Amino acid sequence: MVDSIENANTLDSAVPLVGIVIGSQSDLEVMQETCDQLDEFEVPYELVIASAHRSPDKVHAFAGGAYQRGIKVIIAAAGKAAHLAGVCAAFTPLPVIAVPMKTSDLGGLDSLLSMVQMPRGVPVACVAINGARNAAILATQILGSADDVYLQKIIDYKQKMAES
Repeated sequence: MVDSIENANTLDSAVPLVGIVIGSQSDLEVMQETCDQLDEFEVPYELVIASAHRSPDKVHAFAGGAYQRGIKVIIAAAGKAAHLAGVCAAFTPLPVIAVPMKTSDLGGLDSLLSMVQMPRGVPVACVAINGARNAAILATQILGSADDVYLQKIIDYKQKMAES
């Protein structure tokens, strides 16, 4: 479990490579799977709570400064009118992975459609509704495209899946 919401870092001395932003505290239960998977892969990360609608300046600061902090991939999770991933993508040159949260209103379809219907020039990758673990795997695959350590972690992970 993440001990501290703000700047939770899995490896104390490592610079976070993945930035996780969640729209509200209620998303943390699902997004713990992202943190757990990144921990398994030994990928350092930071996690913040910032809403595209309630705290847009915080989202701007998080996404706009991610590259300078050494972040390589952003994972953004939100529900309902889920504009968080798109707003992050607007403020960063980094790849953004969206995790639509399941909602009581429309079962997460509202979140999913908000995330995948991005305008041209502002792409966002999107995993399944509540697909927190897949977001971590995809982020690690992206890191692995430029870092053999993370590539090997994905190769080992897939081999282990094939053996079970």
